[in-house]
Amino acid sequence: MEATGSDEVEKIKTKVRSAWHNMKYSWVLKTKTYFSRSSPVFLLGKCYHLKAEDVDALLPQESTLLASNSDSFSGYAEEFRKDFISKIWLTYRQDFPQIEGSPFTTDCGWGCTLRTSQMLFAQGLVLHFLGRGWTWSEALQIESSDIDSWTANAARKLMASLESSLQRERDIKSLSSDKSTPQKSRDTDNDKTEMYHRKIISWFADSPSSVFGLHRLIEYGKKSDKIAGDWYGPAVVAHLMRTAAEEATDPELQGITVYVAQDCTVYSADVLEKLQLLPGSERDSKAAIILVPVRLGGEKTNPEYLEFVKEMLSLEYCIGIIGGKPKQSYYFVGFQVIPLPFTQENGFC
Repeated sequence: MEATGSDEVEKIKTKVRSAWHNMKYSWVLKTKTYFSRSSPVFLLGKCYHLKAEDVDALLPQESTLLASNSDSFSGYAEEFRKDFISKIWLTYRQDFPQIEGSPFTTDCGWGCTLRTSQMLFAQGLVLHFLGRGWTWSEALQIESSDIDSWTANAARKLMASLESSLQRERDIKSLSSDKSTPQKSRDTDNDKTEMYHRKIISWFADSPSSVFGLHRLIEYGKKSDKIAGDWYGPAVVAHLMRTAAEEATDPELQGITVYVAQDCTVYSADVLEKLQLLPGSERDSKAAIILVPVRLGGEKTNPEYLEFVKEMLSLEYCIGIIGGKPKQSYYFVGFQVIPLPFTQENGFC
């Protein structure tokens, strides 16, 4: 009887904590990001200069990074905006199906690293299936006023959209054999691209059946003595994503493997071996997502590592960096060096 009473107290505590987190994290803060127009912005291997006529007036280190990104240089702010908005955003949610073995129907306040890892992994899948040059066709159609309602309504809209896309997927398969005109062929290609985009998002849905969904990751976390409500560190999450990829049964994911570096070291022979073990013979259909858990300082990031971080984010096949501190995780996808009087400031986005 005493144990039952204790369980009831824990359930009440959990409900109170969840209610507080829902209120705390459901607020939509209206903040504005400012970029300098005098230096380029780097976004996962692409360089955007917001003011093309200032290209000659760059800092030495910027010129070096530009030289290695000359093929992906753009002088248009709208192109940067479209590229940034196209990144898949996954964040705290509430009222999803209850996580097995727990009273949680929300991850507010404890699922931050799981969410940032999902975003990073989603970018890897977009890069593999759609290519780095892909951008969401509806990115620039989003108005600022729409963003306020995303947190509350996006999930419901997305699920309805995904359900309708299942029928579209069947229609696309029947259309793929009909290539009577170039216009029809282009329309079919666009539909296939959008189908892949929606399918990638569906893999991260908050449902027990979603291959990279929160429920599935928490289930895998039990082997690492983690349960729903715990804070998951980046190293633990890296191994959870690897397990999820290994356990995936979707045919589209059979050509993808995840390599988690040990002791901050990547052994190329091990990566190649994992790729060779994948089914299929076509080299272009295979991909390895390499995750490197590493700590870049003690209480705060060591400034000595910043140049290496910027170089990583300047690589075409970089899918980003996750990090932060307990119960506060961030997904970094780019940076801008902002020149100030007598100093330089690094801004990461």
